Amino acid sequence: MKKYLLIALSLVFQYSQAQTPIDRTTVPPAGPAPVLTIKDPTIYKLPNGMTLLVVEDHRFPKVSATFSIDRGPVTEGAKAGVMNLMGGMLNEGTQKMSKADFDQAVDKLGANVYLNANGGSASALTRYFQPTFSLMGQALREPAFKQESFDKLKTQALTNFKSEANSVQAVSSRVVKALSYGKTHPEGEFETEESIQGVNLNDIKAAYHENISPSRSYLTIVGDIKPEQAKLFVNEVFGTWKGVKLTLPVLADVNNPDKTEIDLVNMSNAVQSEISVVNLIMLKQNNPDYFPALLANYILGGGAESRLFMNLREKYGFTYGAYSSLGSGRFQSRFDASASVRNVKVDSAVTQFLAEIKRIRTEKVSDEELKVAKALYNGSFALGLEDPARTAKFASNILINDLPADFYKTYLQRVNAVTPEDILRVSQKYMNYQNTRIVVVGNLSQIPDSLKKSGYLVKYFDTYASAIAVSADKSKPAISATDVIKKYLAAIGGVDKLKEIKTEESTSNMTVSGMSLIVIQKKMIPNLENTTMSMGGNTMLKTVFDGNRGYQEQMGNKKEFTPEEIAQKKSRTSLTEQLDYLQNPAFKLAVVGLQKIGGSDAYQLSIIDPTGKKSSEYYDVKSGLLVKSETTVTTGANTVNTSVEVGDYRKTGVYLIPYKQTISITSTAGSQTIEMTVKEAQLNPVLTSADFKP
Repeated sequence: MKKYLLIALSLVFQYSQAQTPIDRTTVPPAGPAPVLTIKDPTIYKLPNGMTLLVVEDHRFPKVSATFSIDRGPVTEGAKAGVMNLMGGMLNEGTQKMSKADFDQAVDKLGANVYLNANGGSASALTRYFQPTFSLMGQALREPAFKQESFDKLKTQALTNFKSEANSVQAVSSRVVKALSYGKTHPEGEFETEESIQGVNLNDIKAAYHENISPSRSYLTIVGDIKPEQAKLFVNEVFGTWKGVKLTLPVLADVNNPDKTEIDLVNMSNAVQSEISVVNLIMLKQNNPDYFPALLANYILGGGAESRLFMNLREKYGFTYGAYSSLGSGRFQSRFDASASVRNVKVDSAVTQFLAEIKRIRTEKVSDEELKVAKALYNGSFALGLEDPARTAKFASNILINDLPADFYKTYLQRVNAVTPEDILRVSQKYMNYQNTRIVVVGNLSQIPDSLKKSGYLVKYFDTYASAIAVSADKSKPAISATDVIKKYLAAIGGVDKLKEIKTEESTSNMTVSGMSLIVIQKKMIPNLENTTMSMGGNTMLKTVFDGNRGYQEQMGNKKEFTPEEIAQKKSRTSLTEQLDYLQNPAFKLAVVGLQKIGGSDAYQLSIIDPTGKKSSEYYDVKSGLLVKSETTVTTGANTVNTSVEVGDYRKTGVYLIPYKQTISITSTAGSQTIEMTVKEAQLNPVLTSADFKP
């Protein structure tokens, strides 16, 4: 054996010596695109309108099924949110099994079953696939639709909606779609608190009967199973299922702006602005433009090597990443170039976005750029063929989009046939420059005025894509900051009554990241405080200040207050902070302007405390009540913006206090929302200095 090994090594060495030396300084030329051999799935058409596609793959003892309904976009109107709720209800048990029993049955099989408004999926080991598939069918055909399950999901939906109210990314996504398509279009409409509240269980049942049907549906089964056996299982589970006949909606095309416009949405809590340069396109997959458009988008913004990324991130450092996307299909979709950018660099970033879009529309791409883009698609497409489910998806996609039968078998040939002239042509057609929409969602007070003076039409919208009329008169409201504060103090009880409050104690419920905590706060003039947050009887965080020193302790880690923190706490000598604004001339107040808060006008005040810390407060014009406050802290490269919305004012003794607070913490690292609700509040309870001992 050793002899043969030595002979083999000798031959390899001699062969390598005879070869031309490899030049590792140059990239080897790409070979011709291979002709792909893709196994066609077995396809059955069932009488009820369902199309079954089966892909055999006996490498592993596992089978998966994916059910999808091809009904196109659904218009929900005043009931926006009903489809998501209906999809969630499909996972809440069946007419024969409670949710707990259903979940337990799935777990016992070591399987997975999941349903949504567009269909569902199931997977299991081969020997357990039949009972798993039967459970999936039962959930689809016989949902329980229990009132208690609906109430739970509706509450969750409302909570999720509220938690996203201060998310710049969530607001940007909503506004971009609404402005692009229109708020009454199925791709532009969005959920609101009112629309979710308006959904009832009967709406869920109606949405189910109108949209969940075998008509125009595709069932893909992949894995260790024979087509004949799969068809038998499907007939057993779905053979008798009848449903409404579905038809694709006919949607009128939506026009892009006649001229490029800038649409601004103010979110004062934004640390970064979300920029989207967007226009609607119509690009079907059977259009000859499809493959050139894929490559054009990649060259512009499809990855970390693309132009937008290299420009906005690598060259200028405006963002962590800038990308573009280009949709396709039977309905209008979007071209969208986007990035999260520091507020103060928004104007420069917009300029670079437009410059890159203009460049790809006016200059031919280089052969090298095009070669790199082709290599990406060659590699990713070939790698994806290792997944049998993908080949089954190919088959249904060919049927749905009326594609040539060899569309995927010749995919790489079509990619590699694209020329620089093709890239130029499709860029001019699908990536608008002179009639595009530039949507910016961010803190407008921090965005340079040069953006608004760029020469483009500038429009203002609220966070629900409703137009806001902005007066050309930039003068501040005819009211002083002192008068705003006096109106607030009068509204909550009056200065004399507030001065009588020496101590205060409250107990609140706090919800953060799905956890529930109890918060107990004690305060005593001039500036003593004790705050304890606990969960399940265990103290999670404690803050104590005795007027001269204090600390914060979190999970056993104790941190003494810094001299700066102590100075700031000492600057507050009243339980009602606004009393200090009037009594201490070291506080600097100014009216900045008017802002819409919760749909109502509010005076925005700039506050600078005696330590130099800046904040903003918003007071409702009509009621005079404080409705929101904001602070921004920058440490190194990280900026943290804290926004507190207050409401549900109730009278406690002589004092109106807000019983609800929504605290939104946004930073370059992410965001978090905290909800606080007061359970009990006492004015002038018996407290002593011992309650505030560090």
